[in-house]
Amino acid sequence: QVQLVESGGGLLQAGGSLRLSCAASGIIFSIHAMGWYRQAPGKQRELVAAITSGGTTNYADSVKGRFTISRDNAKNTVYLQMNSLKPEDTGVYYCKADRIVRGVTLYDYWGQGTQVTVSS
Repeated sequence: QVQLVESGGGLLQAGGSLRLSCAASGIIFSIHAMGWYRQAPGKQRELVAAITSGGTTNYADSVKGRFTISRDNAKNTVYLQMNSLKPEDTGVYYCKADRIVRGVTLYDYWGQGTQVTVSS
């Protein structure tokens, strides 16, 4: 059974920092691309940051320079370090695992999400 379990969300003031974690089980973690998405109230879910199985990262323009995604294959965990948080970063943050082969996503898995609320 595949599980992606997010943790680390919370309520904090603007300018603060949080580190989200996503622990994976039931998959061969190292061969999956991992991503963090967020969904704000009334908005569509959007990609925040992603990291390939090889460690290449990409970020939404809105978080570049403030957020860092990383992975620890030995711990089957992906992290999202969030600094200089803004109220517009508020939302539910979801972890996603993608199995991508030759540019094609064969399947994916989602976590249940963790709430991040940034007050002004």
